[in-house]
Amino acid sequence: MTAPPTPARPGRIPWKSVFGGSVGNMVEWYDWFVYASFATYFASAFFPKGNATAQLLNTAGIFAVGFFMRPVGGWLLGRYADRRGRKAALTLTVTLMSGSALLIAAAPTYESVGYFGALVLLLARLLQGLSVGGEYAASATYLTEATPPGRRGFASSFQYVSMTAGQLAGLGLQIVLQRTMTEEALKSYGWRIPFIVGAAAAAVIFYLRRSLLETEAYGEQETRTEAAERGTIRELLAHRREAVLVIALTMGGTLAYYTYTTYLTKYLSNTAGLPKSTASLVSFCALFVFMLLQPLAGALSDRVGRRPLLIAFGIGGTLGTVPLMTALSGVTGFGGALALSLAGLVVVTGYTSINAVVKAEMFPTHVRALGVALPYAIANALFGGTAEYVALWFKKAGAESGFYWYVAGCAAVSLVVYVCMRETRDAALSRRERKAAGEVPAHA
Repeated sequence: MTAPPTPARPGRIPWKSVFGGSVGNMVEWYDWFVYASFATYFASAFFPKGNATAQLLNTAGIFAVGFFMRPVGGWLLGRYADRRGRKAALTLTVTLMSGSALLIAAAPTYESVGYFGALVLLLARLLQGLSVGGEYAASATYLTEATPPGRRGFASSFQYVSMTAGQLAGLGLQIVLQRTMTEEALKSYGWRIPFIVGAAAAAVIFYLRRSLLETEAYGEQETRTEAAERGTIRELLAHRREAVLVIALTMGGTLAYYTYTTYLTKYLSNTAGLPKSTASLVSFCALFVFMLLQPLAGALSDRVGRRPLLIAFGIGGTLGTVPLMTALSGVTGFGGALALSLAGLVVVTGYTSINAVVKAEMFPTHVRALGVALPYAIANALFGGTAEYVALWFKKAGAESGFYWYVAGCAAVSLVVYVCMRETRDAALSRRERKAAGEVPAHA
């Protein structure tokens, strides 16, 4: 039996690359999540007046539809990233996101044009889904390849730092608007403000990303076969075991993540009965702490491996979801809601901090972006994007606790995968790293 490989000695972190890949990701996810955080204000603008839960179901349905475009975006933009480069894909995704934010900001209401406004909203969400489907993989691949061995867990954790920062920016703007505008003004026109801000910020990030350097792994000379198979479905199918693993290890994590982030504000408001402003403040504070935890957990994975953190999440998600969500449904104030929300997000950190690097470490360079993008996007479409809709469906059916068991069950399935999968921490991603690990002759 051979001894396990010794972890690579950490090198210097390329902070410019980490910042460039992350800050654009922040704007992408600000635009993506701001839809969910402001849905309670614009739901009535695009659909007939009536039951508030029914209006939220309609907007949640459009939110979920955006996720079903993510596999398409994962395929098209993952292929683009493998064939044209990580930098080119990162620039393209943020451009698409800026355009979709402008569409939402300018969408007409139901009162003025009937359901045409909802159609514009739907088209914008489809475009956002296309963009985010490619953004996740391009960002994950870029951050992983641009960082030396021994630091990848830490550096790639900034993907969720930036994602959470984008969500915090959206929630922070919501809190400011809630305290400076009336409820009527927010429902009338105030909800458009965050989408205008997002479109403008994305335009700035476009220029920042143009100055990024391509990664060493992507720029390496390839064999003729590898060059021909860059980003193809045929090559992805040659690594179908890894692709299936990505889907299975993602399902529990992405469902739990969206439960404790995008759905949390609505849950605290609609189920626990907290004021919207209090629910938003709870989410903001919990997410801020969650953001700070990501690099700590990522750095820990560089020392102990990726699997221990994933297994910890799987156990916590399986055993802790039902009691946590049940307790959250009965909270009456800010303190209790914050403590319970943080407990859930601490558990989820075991997945979020390292899921990007784990997936990138599974695939070879010429199919890495597509290998991360498409399976991950499929899992998100099936589980992450439908989380809010499924939760509201259970609530409308009078069986809200059924959603808690659904989340716990998906976490249990992922836990089995975490226990059985191989460790990826010491994977060599470039020819130089393979030489250093003795996997290829030094003169090759």
